[in-house]
This record gives sequence, structure tokens and C-alpha cells, in this order.
Amino acid sequence: MTAEPMDEGVLLRVTGLKKYFPVKKGVFRRTVGWVKAVDDVDMFIPQGETLGLVGESGCGKTTCSRTILRLIEPTAGEVWFRSKTLNKVVNVTTVNRHQMKLLRREMQIIFQDPYSSLNPRMTVGAIVGEPLLVHRVARGQEMRKRVAKLLEAVGLKPEHMRRYPHEFSGGQRQRIGIARALALEPQLVVCDEPVSALDVSIQAQVLNLLEDLQDQFGLTYLFVAHDLSVVKHISNRVAVMYLGVIVELAETETLFAHPLHPYTEALLSAVPVPDPDYEADRILLQGDVPSPVNPPQGCRFHPRCSYAKEICSQKIPEWVDHGDRHFAACHLATSLSLRGVKVA
Repeated sequence: MTAEPMDEGVLLRVTGLKKYFPVKKGVFRRTVGWVKAVDDVDMFIPQGETLGLVGESGCGKTTCSRTILRLIEPTAGEVWFRSKTLNKVVNVTTVNRHQMKLLRREMQIIFQDPYSSLNPRMTVGAIVGEPLLVHRVARGQEMRKRVAKLLEAVGLKPEHMRRYPHEFSGGQRQRIGIARALALEPQLVVCDEPVSALDVSIQAQVLNLLEDLQDQFGLTYLFVAHDLSVVKHISNRVAVMYLGVIVELAETETLFAHPLHPYTEALLSAVPVPDPDYEADRILLQGDVPSPVNPPQGCRFHPRCSYAKEICSQKIPEWVDHGDRHFAACHLATSLSLRGVKVA
């Protein structure tokens, strides 16, 4: 298969990505259905930028990000990555085991939970240095020097190498996880809700650290989150995900000022604003999120959408560019006049 053409400067392009999990029942564990966790996702990330991926809990954000890295094997679709190690654009979903190990150096992840993601039986030096050993990049004194530099880069001290994870706070543990992700000098880092488990005061410190590291090392981020104020602070563009599909994608300022999808509008209205004089006009969505085993016909959001028309329940909306790379999948995007929402 020939490589998917990618625009100059684009590091990652995802096309038609799907991940279905089988639903099994009975004594013989027969497959009776599929959980469509990720269902036909398209996106791209230019080199050096941050793409925020947002949505409700259970919408498929984390599954999508891990499938891109092939931590979870995809059901279908393609993930094209501009690899420096292999010196070409490769389809991550089809490379062999040896090539995938080489790509691991360029594609890393920062996990959500800073407690369970660190081995409690390993010292910090062993945790951060493990990628260097596995990929035979450095060992011995050279490895210790590189680990010390990584710890200093994330705001920790070299002497912390001899300590264990339980001796650190949540914010410090997340810094250790960030240092581990940077050990192999990756191009792409998936940040899987890296600040959601931290105190608000610590969140700002970690976000500023991620921005500084991006400038210092030329990193590209896929930033998964449910906090839109955090996403606005760190992202160049934002993709909004609902029930396994992306419903809107735009530059951050454009999306917050002029949302084109009713689901995006509802998410923005729920963001708290630290202004006592601001009167929030909250949009309350009716009903529950449909099951990904049996998603609604047509637009997946139509059972909860106050703007829904007959066509919304009959036809899947097309992915349309409404100008300035502002994409939305909504039958009524051009006729609705959705308001921008003030977000801190």
C-alpha cells in the first residue's frame, strides 16, 4: 500500500479510525453485538501544534488516543505518521513489530492517573530510565546523566532518582510520568487527561510545564480532556467527540466564539466562569447518552438535540468545511445561529 499523501508540516493524520469491542453472552461466549467505542474518526495534527480532544466521559476519547498509538489494536482505519526514525510517512496500523518498536520512540503517552501509572516497586531513576534500557539508548552512568537532566527539565531534582513514587505528591508524580514520556525524545505525545486528577493549583503548574516543554523540545500534543477551560488554554485546535464520532473541529478561538454543532454549544455552556456578574445561560441536555452498542440512526446527537429536525433522525450528517478549516457534522450548522460562550 502506498503512503497516504500528507500536507507538508502535518505530523499525524487519522482516517476512518474504528475500534469495536465484542459483546459476548452465553456459556459459549458468543459475540452478540459490538460496542462502537470509536466509529470512523478523521483528524490531523500539524507539527508542533496541540489538538485538544474533548467530550463527555465515555464518548471514546481515551480509546481513540490509545488506538492511534496502537496500545489498542484498531478494528479499521489508518493512522499516518511522519517518522524521522524510518525517514518516511508510515501507516502505524500496518507496520511490523520491529518498525512499531522504532515508532514507540517517537510516539509516547502521559497517563491520566499519576498513582497507578508508576510502578511502586521501582525507584524514580528506574522508572524514567526504563525506556532508555528497553530501546538500548543508554545504560549505566550515561543513563543516570540523562535521567538527571530529564528530572531537572520537569522541575524535579537529580537526587529524587533514589526515591520511590509513594514519597511524592500527585503533581510531582505526574512530572515523573512526563519525564518518562520524554526520555526517548518523541515527536508526538498523547496527554490523556494529565491534569484531571490534580488539584486546581497544581493543574496550572503542570499545564505551564507542558507548554514550556513543547517550546523547548518541539513537541506535538494530542491533549485529551473534558475540562474546556484547560483545553482553551493549551490547544491550537479543538476536536469535539460524541458517542465515538467527531462532530466538530476548528481553531480554538473560532470554536469557542462560534460553535456550529449543538453539542459543542451545550458543552461550552457548562463551563464555570469565575465572574460573579456573569449570568450563565446553561443548556441542559435531555435524556441519557445512547448506548454505543446500538447508536441512534442518522445524527447520533439528535435524541438530545433541541434543534433536531426530521432529517436528523434519518440521515447521517456529512463532514463539511464551513470555512477557515472549521469542520462540523450537522444538518443544521448553516441555518443555526449558535452563540459563543464566555470561558475563562
